[in-house]
Amino acid sequence: MPATYVTEAELRSALGIGNLYSSAVVEECCQAAENIVKSKLWFNTQSVYAIEATGTTGRIYIFENAKQFIVGDTITVENVRQHYNGTHTITNANGIWLEFVQGSITTRAYHAIAPWGRVYGTQAIDYSTLAEVNEASLMIAVDIWQARQASNAGGISPDFQPSPYRMGNTLMARVRGLLADHLAPGGQVG
Repeated sequence: MPATYVTEAELRSALGIGNLYSSAVVEECCQAAENIVKSKLWFNTQSVYAIEATGTTGRIYIFENAKQFIVGDTITVENVRQHYNGTHTITNANGIWLEFVQGSITTRAYHAIAPWGRVYGTQAIDYSTLAEVNEASLMIAVDIWQARQASNAGGISPDFQPSPYRMGNTLMARVRGLLADHLAPGGQVG
């Protein structure tokens, strides 16, 4: 799926590379930048740590006592199991689990899953339409591209010394101001 926070055309234009490189290579940088930015943004999401099923009803257990999901909401489940993944309508919820009808699911007793999956609810904001998110993604994509092309063209460390590695902890620090209003509170720990 092509990146939507920064497009291949935008990155090509910012770098002035025209058609010198294949679409796949340029798009890879765009997608990496989008994934990095998305990992820091605040989404209507929870971790899924366990599942169970009976007949046509699937149940996913979410990490926190989250009241953000209610009966009738549409959710998207990812990285859980084949019959659980996808878009579903919640038929029952109690804060720590969500139930939905999903065709024919093999009956399964409650069991934990690893790695954890994710459940996404309806999002009130489309980050791909925000200029600050797009600009931050473009800046990160440019840094990724430049690090790939000239590995000795490093960044500057916090103590103003040249650094040979521009993909370090200062990568997000350079765009944090652009993303400040949209950063997930849990993503700021550590």
